[in-house]
Amino acid sequence: MASGKQTPRQKMINLMYLVFIAMMALNMSKEVLTAFGMINESLAESNASVTERNLAAIGGLATKAEEQPAKYAPLKEKADRIHELTTEFTTYLENLKEKALEDKEADERKNYEAMDQSAKLDEYLFSSGQPSEAGKEFLAEIEKYREGVANVLGDEFSQIAAEVRREFSTEPVVDGEGVKRPWLAYNFEGFPLIASVTKLTQMQGDAKSAENDALSAMLSGQLQSEVSLTNYEAIVIPSKTAFFSGENFTGSVVLGRVDKTLQFDKVVINGREVSSTEAGQVKLNFPAGNVGENEITGQLQFKEGDSLVTIPVKSSYSVIPKPNSAVISADKMNVVYRGVANPMTISIPGVGNVSANAPGLRPAGGAGNYIMDVTTLQAREVTINVSGQLPGGDKVSDSKTFRVRDIPRPVGTVRGEDGTVRMQRGTLEIATIGASLPDFEFEVDLRVTGFKFRVAGQPTVQVRGQQLDANAKRALNRAGRGESVQIFDVEAQLVGNTGYKLKQVSPVFVELTN
Repeated sequence: MASGKQTPRQKMINLMYLVFIAMMALNMSKEVLTAFGMINESLAESNASVTERNLAAIGGLATKAEEQPAKYAPLKEKADRIHELTTEFTTYLENLKEKALEDKEADERKNYEAMDQSAKLDEYLFSSGQPSEAGKEFLAEIEKYREGVANVLGDEFSQIAAEVRREFSTEPVVDGEGVKRPWLAYNFEGFPLIASVTKLTQMQGDAKSAENDALSAMLSGQLQSEVSLTNYEAIVIPSKTAFFSGENFTGSVVLGRVDKTLQFDKVVINGREVSSTEAGQVKLNFPAGNVGENEITGQLQFKEGDSLVTIPVKSSYSVIPKPNSAVISADKMNVVYRGVANPMTISIPGVGNVSANAPGLRPAGGAGNYIMDVTTLQAREVTINVSGQLPGGDKVSDSKTFRVRDIPRPVGTVRGEDGTVRMQRGTLEIATIGASLPDFEFEVDLRVTGFKFRVAGQPTVQVRGQQLDANAKRALNRAGRGESVQIFDVEAQLVGNTGYKLKQVSPVFVELTN
């Protein structure tokens, strides 16, 4: 606003006011008034865009709160309160603009050159050189919004709370001549009507941007918490999908994301403590059991900070007699993915030649090697049918159903790093924006064709390509040390399969270190 560090948009508006003063002093053309009107229209369009983004973010947060209330409900409560305060404040400002323009018809509101007088708003906001009752109400509404939002943000988001207090400060202002003037008089008294209306539109935009900054900070903080090991599940990976009677079960128990530095404090499988652990894995070796479905249950325990975290283990495997059915194993677990070539190994124990068929399945050379492409398959499951002839002449057949899934949601990266990244300004200017699929079983290449870049308090910049362009760099240069910039709406494609539509890429946040 008018005290402390000012945003570039505030500086632009203040500069326009100086242009107006010079214009009136030199009796310049009223075309400058039209320019102010066009700025007001542009600000109004920008405000509508920010409103849509805020509503989308709140809607996503509401969904998360329903799915995981313990994690997201407190953030949802804060977001709802900030949205309520912002809506009340911007509605009040809109009513104030309507009051200023109430004597003008619809077609007259586009005649910006006729809005060169200040009497209408001056008479409403001031009385005998002091704020009128309406002026005092205006100041009270600003204070209500400023302190309300700052208190909701609290210590958890203290940096944004401090920015809101600075942005919406109504403390006296020292003008260019060194005279201390009341905030209301400094910003609104004696200005042409169109300039004051533009100022009110700008305040609406500042409030909506503050709400967007708060939502971004909440989501950024939650992304950091997602890396906690408590969010992972234990996975049992057998060395093969079925075992014969009399065999030992062999396989591994790992976390969804293997951390080779992880050391378990205690492992219990099927009621017995297991000591064979290495590189974040638990090695299993025990009798496979009877024919049929067999369960594996237990728990993994490890320390995280001062707490002892326990992850339950629950899985199952099949034991089949030898050899009366097919053994079908997916080289990339029991799931096939759209958009990639899924390698499959299909065989029947004791049978040299087998026949296998399923939508998208084709031989890949070599005994038992197949490739399955389910990109165009709409079903959620696909069944592979296998048949063959035993040496004695008997025919054997079997089938197995696999889940069909889309490629997981990619994450945005800067210099190969995702989530929240600390980086120097100069490094970000030349860094490559990318996308990756962490922990995805396939080696796929993603190509980024564009993204959006946002600095708090600055308009969002649409960038084409993989690096910051001139507009994005200019916005970056306006960011302060320690501030976070956001790279979102990253557009990515599969190299070699551009027709496959990936899920929306997760955003990446960069905290500037200089």
